[in-house]
Amino acid sequence: MRKRLMATVALSLAFGQAGVALAQSSTPAFQSNASEAQRKANSSQATAELFYMIQQLQGEVRRLQGQVEEQRHLINRLQEQGRDRYIDLDQRILDLSEKVSTKAAAPASGSGAEDGGASAGMVAKEYRQPDAEEREAYGQIQDLIRNQKKYDEAISRLYEFIDKYPEGDLTVNAYYWLGEVYLVKPQLEQAKQAFTIVATRYPDHRKAPDAVYKLGVTLDRLGESQDARRRMESVVKDYPNSSAAKLARKFLESDKG
Repeated sequence: MRKRLMATVALSLAFGQAGVALAQSSTPAFQSNASEAQRKANSSQATAELFYMIQQLQGEVRRLQGQVEEQRHLINRLQEQGRDRYIDLDQRILDLSEKVSTKAAAPASGSGAEDGGASAGMVAKEYRQPDAEEREAYGQIQDLIRNQKKYDEAISRLYEFIDKYPEGDLTVNAYYWLGEVYLVKPQLEQAKQAFTIVATRYPDHRKAPDAVYKLGVTLDRLGESQDARRRMESVVKDYPNSSAAKLARKFLESDKG
């Protein structure tokens, strides 16, 4: 009888422990499923919020890009008339230079016409004339500036042109147009450097009067008024018969007023 009672108690204890174990094992599984569902819900909400923020940022970037394009278009429009005038003049002078390049005495006897009315004491030299390949490369750069308005690409191409075709007639032109494009952007310090190269290294070249005048314009925009005035005075003195001298006189007259 005693053995039977002990067996019954042991069996009850075993079932009780099994039930507790079963309850403990089932409760974490339920809680784990609930936690996983909550985590997925939180992750989905965070993803939606991130997507919304990205859309907002993309919209803001597009709005700012639009404003930049509007400002760039306005600057280009304001500079277009003056820039095109100089490009057309440059092409006409280049065509004229090519016609007279075969004359050996042209640099000495025709210096007054070729350099825009340089002073008599300035010694003119004969510049290497471009071949067909060089002219084509220069024409492509002119198209980038004049028609396509791709100024950054034009700057890169101008530097490449100067490296590939050094010390030629069109090389001086390339330095000049490097200054013009920098002036349009505007990157005034770089424009100052480019115009200074033409003014100091090639004072007898046909682009020198325009380069000195534009150097004066650049200095004036940089706030270097005295240096700007000196440059304008040198245009009038050294290139009195040039179109640049007329512009320089107007600048000096307005500066007095």
